Amino acid sequence: MIWFYRLLYLPALVIALPYYLLRMWRRGGYRKDFQHRFGRFRRLDPPHPSKKRIWLQAVSVGEMYAIGPLIDALQRDENVEIVLTTTTSTGYTEARKRYSAKVHSIGIFPLDFWLFARAAWKRIQPDAIILTESELWPEHLHQAKKRAVPAFLVNARISDKSFARYQKVPDFAARLLRKFNAIYAASRLDQSRLIELGTDSEKVVAHGSIKFDVSIPPVLPEADKKALRASLGFTNSEDSHLFVLLGSSTWPGEETALLSIQQKLIDSGHDCRLLLVPRHAERGPELARQLAEQTLDWCQRSENPNPEHPVSIHLADTTGELARLSQAADLAFIGKSLSPNDGGQTPIEAAGLGIPILMGPKMSNFKDVTKSLVRSGAALQVEDATELEATVIQLLTHPETLTAMGEAGRDWHARNKGSSERIAKAILEALH
Repeated sequence: MIWFYRLLYLPALVIALPYYLLRMWRRGGYRKDFQHRFGRFRRLDPPHPSKKRIWLQAVSVGEMYAIGPLIDALQRDENVEIVLTTTTSTGYTEARKRYSAKVHSIGIFPLDFWLFARAAWKRIQPDAIILTESELWPEHLHQAKKRAVPAFLVNARISDKSFARYQKVPDFAARLLRKFNAIYAASRLDQSRLIELGTDSEKVVAHGSIKFDVSIPPVLPEADKKALRASLGFTNSEDSHLFVLLGSSTWPGEETALLSIQQKLIDSGHDCRLLLVPRHAERGPELARQLAEQTLDWCQRSENPNPEHPVSIHLADTTGELARLSQAADLAFIGKSLSPNDGGQTPIEAAGLGIPILMGPKMSNFKDVTKSLVRSGAALQVEDATELEATVIQLLTHPETLTAMGEAGRDWHARNKGSSERIAKAILEALH
């Protein structure tokens, strides 16, 4: 199987290269340690005989936030050292900002081709590897198997699309998944899918999502919330109540729906402000052009983080600020959940902050989380932009419902914490 993969990899890389180079150019920072992508990682000394070196790979910014508690839990064992890699330039920037003082070394994950992977393995010399979520790199896992290095998959997720894709190549999926020594699924649904794809059932445990353990700021007192809104330009001369609608990690088309909802609320006499936080900050110029074509006052955070005059729309096209800025909101819409987008972004952080949540129907990456949130009373799911508009209007006129949803979200979040500790304990026991 591995030679077939190797033969296919290079032509596939050549075909995909223009797209990935364009995306890297848009995100910026791609030149930093670019040689790591070809396996030319900084050459590390072999780990001390008393230590276990774990190579932890987390693909992008979202995973970088999520792995913090897991890193802390693993490194409570003083005989563990972590080499952390990531795939995207934004993930690399975040990794160096957050973990430079915590981990042994930080770099960029190599392209999953034989020569590049082998070179990186020789330089890093891990005693164990950890992959996150849905990262299944055949060459990387082959190198681990070849060296008898244990491999673990944490926060494992199998989306609807991935599940359907792997079902078309069941032998390939089963061989790949069986190379892991243990898999820690993010939910019961993910666990059952992994078993159906051929993973040994005794190797798959549903410990829950590590994203529940990500540190979130304390809920702001009302005075601090008002100050945060003022810093965003959300003030009015009458000092009357503002309603702040948050677009959390939005994708193309969803901003248009939210802008339409905001305008209808304003036309009906409500002072509605819109805080847009796109999932990818590099979409800032595109969204700025869209906002320039409408009539409401707006500002772009990357250009004007603290507007001097009141604005109706604040475009937060920056990275790493979602948790803090979210606390300005009365209601959050979770992005990548309205057609044609699919998969959904995580609603976990918003729930933990006590922000009432609305989601579209396309939350396939968080099916169990979505069902649990809706059952708890912390969130509502809508079918399309029309129903989203009607639900926002209904909730705006029923503040007691918003309050109850926020409290339910905080309670739900508190009940689901602790998976990072459980996973770290299991991995350390396996290594020692």
